[in-house]
Amino acid sequence: MNCPLRGTRPLGAHQQPVDQEPHIGFGEPSAEETLSALSDLVRQGKVRAIGSSSMRGSEIVEAQRAAQRRGFERFRTEQPNYSILDREIEREILPVAQRYGMGTLVYSPLAGDALTGRYRAGQANDTFRASTGMRHFRDERRLAAVEQLLALADEVGIALPHLAMAFAIAHPGVTAAIIGPRTMEQLEATLAGAEVALPDEVLDRIDAIVPPGESIGALDMVYRGPEVADAALRRRPAAQRSAR
Repeated sequence: MNCPLRGTRPLGAHQQPVDQEPHIGFGEPSAEETLSALSDLVRQGKVRAIGSSSMRGSEIVEAQRAAQRRGFERFRTEQPNYSILDREIEREILPVAQRYGMGTLVYSPLAGDALTGRYRAGQANDTFRASTGMRHFRDERRLAAVEQLLALADEVGIALPHLAMAFAIAHPGVTAAIIGPRTMEQLEATLAGAEVALPDEVLDRIDAIVPPGESIGALDMVYRGPEVADAALRRRPAAQRSAR
């Protein structure tokens, strides 16, 4: 199950509150074509609002300008990855979303279970998730940071998952954190820390472990875009790489 840490009012059976579009890239179809189609859904009463997911700051700006220019419904929310270990969105995504008055529904605030304490440096991480081959479960830099965060959590008397969730919703640009418990026990354990609020002193200690706007490694499933994944887009032809 997936649900926001901060609750929402239930709706009718045939209406969803937000249609959260996955990353499109706005190459094919264009921003205007996408927004036109989604605007029809809003006007037909099938969704109340539309949102985007894993978009770059420049794409958010492009979509907002296209909506204003053509009179389309605009994206009201953005759904990026955010956790103590993954803080890149503090540089651009969160400020841009705030500028346009967008809600930000962050996913994976526990960094793909890394911030539950189940995956430890120097230990055999033989859970099902670790066996899937995802590199972030074996990233020594992330595991080392988790060890520091576990020590901090123990020192301040807050369970690491509760520390991580409280961190995610402490940023003024974050509207809600999406959690994904697989059992009722996991849901109850997460919600037990819903009232935790971190003081500045603890947030400063977290900043010292993972600096603001920085990430330590990355979740394997995070969208990076073809300009990063495709080597041909990052490299000139071999004959053109000389400075002369």
